[in-house]
This record gives sequence, C-alpha cells and structure tokens, in this order.
Amino acid sequence: MQANLMNGEHGKDTVSSTTTRTIQSKCWSFKILYFFLIFMVLGLGLCILSLNMIRYFGLRNMVLKESSRLEPCTDDTNILECWIRPPSKLMHNMNDSELFWRATFAPRIKEYPYKRVPKLAFMFLTRGPLPLSPLWERFFRGNEGLYSIYVHPLPGYQANFSRSSVFYGRQIPSQVTEWGKMSMCDAERRLLANAMLDLSNEYFVLLSEACIPVRNFTIVYRYISKSHYSFMGSYDERGPYGRGRYDKRMEPEVTLEQWRKGSQWFEVNRELALRIVEDRVYYPKFKEFCKPACYVDEHYFPTMLTIQVPHMLANRTLTYTDWSRGGPHPATYGKKDISKEFFDKILGRKLCFYNHRLVFLCHLFARKFAPSALEPLLSLSYEVFGY
Repeated sequence: MQANLMNGEHGKDTVSSTTTRTIQSKCWSFKILYFFLIFMVLGLGLCILSLNMIRYFGLRNMVLKESSRLEPCTDDTNILECWIRPPSKLMHNMNDSELFWRATFAPRIKEYPYKRVPKLAFMFLTRGPLPLSPLWERFFRGNEGLYSIYVHPLPGYQANFSRSSVFYGRQIPSQVTEWGKMSMCDAERRLLANAMLDLSNEYFVLLSEACIPVRNFTIVYRYISKSHYSFMGSYDERGPYGRGRYDKRMEPEVTLEQWRKGSQWFEVNRELALRIVEDRVYYPKFKEFCKPACYVDEHYFPTMLTIQVPHMLANRTLTYTDWSRGGPHPATYGKKDISKEFFDKILGRKLCFYNHRLVFLCHLFARKFAPSALEPLLSLSYEVFGY
C-alpha cells in the first residue's frame, strides 16, 4: 500500500514534471514566434521606408539633374538676378530640341523691372580658326557690356585663345555643317538660340571667319540699335536662281509669289530671332524641298519672315559681298588687295534707305577676306575704319 502510494506519488511527480517541460517548451515557441513576428514587422517597415526614401531621393536627384541641365539658375530662384544673369559657360549638354525650347522663354510684359542695357550678339559661323580675330579684338576694345560673342566651329575644333581674349570661352556646342544644306540653317538657329539665353542680347549679327567690321563699334551699335527695321535681304528674283528654285510641293505654306531670296549674312532683333528659333511650320518644307541646287540658307529665313512680318525687314544686308566675278562663291580679298583706295571703292558713296531716309552709310561689315589680309588691315584700321 505504501509502495503503491509511493509509486503513485512518484508517477504524479513524473506527470507534473513532463507537463511543466511541455508548457516551458510552448512558452519558448511562443516567444520565438513573437520575436520573429516583431522582426518581420520591423523588416517590412524598414523595406517600405527604404523604398520611399529611394523613390524620393531618386526623383529629387533626377529633378535636380534635369534642372541643372536646362535651368541656368543654380542659386535661389526667387532672386531676380538669378533669372537675368547669362549662363557662365556656353558649353552645355542640351540637344537642339532642348536648347530651342529653353531659348524661346520670353516675358509677356515688355517693360523690364531692372536696368537693361541692350547688347549686340556677334555670332561667328566658322569652319574652325578665326584668323582675323586680332582685328576684331581691336574693334571690341573698350566696349565691354555692350556686346556678346558666340562661335560655332566644326565639331571637335578646340580654339586656342588666351584668357585675355574676347573670344576665350565663347565657343558653343556645334554640329556638322554642310554648305547649301539645311544643316547650315540649323547652325544659324543654334547660334541664335544660344545667344538668346542671355536676356540682354537684343540684336543678333551673323558673321563668318572671313568677315571684318568696316566701321567702329560706336557707329555699328548706334546704327543697329536706332534702326526701325532688321537687316535681312529679301527680294523676289524671277530668274532661275530665284523663283527657278521653288518647288510647288511647298504649298500651301509657301507659294511661288511668297518665295524670296536674300543674303545669308543677316542682323535681326530679338523678336525675329524668336520667330526663327521657334518655327515648326516652314522648317519641314524647306528641309524636304529646298536642296541643292536650291540653297536653303538663301531662301528659308527671307521667305519665312517676309510671309510673317514683312513690315519689320529693311530688305537689305549690312555685310558687303562682291559677286561681280560670277560663280557660286563671292570674291576673296588677300594682302595685295588691301588699301585705303580699295575700301573707298567697295564701300564708296552708295545710297540706301535707313529709317525711310536716303543715307550714304549702307554697310557695317564686309567679306571675304583671306588670312593674308590681316597685317595690312591692322595697319590701316584706325585711318579707314576708325578703330
């Protein structure tokens, strides 16, 4: 009996011990499961937080990257100075579509809320070097703040101007340009668009590396800024080199009666520059239907602007060019051609209209001058040109 009782109590203890171990084992399982669930919740929370941070900072970085690519302001954009300050560097990563879009930003209010000094933008369309740059350096000297310079060479060309030169750092991103093809007009539009990023530029002059100024800067600035018109040659030539280049497939945007011809070398104000850069109507027609022997740089801008704003054109160019020798290219002048008498002859006392008045001052620039002409040009520039 006692043994049985003892055995019973022992069995009871055994059961109790087993039950306790089972309960402890379950408790540990619940604890592990509890910690696992906490870990899972924390992990899920961290994942969600990380994804949101990646999305936020990724988007923010993308916006900042695009802003730095398209927006010239890098400071507080609430400061007016930030919006009116021209780009500090002309080399950028914008393609033409981005550049043209950016250049066509224009205020609707015509009055400026700050003292704005209108500048002349001198745009050089070149193959590479500027062999006559010493003459231009002399022309620009002492007129800082009244001009800007932009140079479009062939891609890959690296200019070698000293830091003291007015041409230093004035090269813009360029593309291949072929004579007589739409790529020539693309380059001209690219020059205009880059120059338009500086809101102070009001007048835009297209030049080549073979052009020279035949008047001093004061006369040039006053003549252009006081003119009621922009100087774009535009005339109706009925022969084979005018209307003969017209393609009827350009209708209805351009009719034969609207077809015009003019010099490639122009001067336009900001309003006309904007029209040239923003054009999407006439560009496709000229690109498709004006190919050599239709030279698009002689017809595109004169025709388009005559259709849109004929009352704003002087219908003549400011750049003297000698076509008297015939052929597809004008006369080129070298060292032996340069003399005071030579310029008296080519510039002479010719009459032209300026603001509805007949005047003797018709040309401010001349071309084409070979590199060999530089030395004699420098020697008589003050006597003949006044600089």
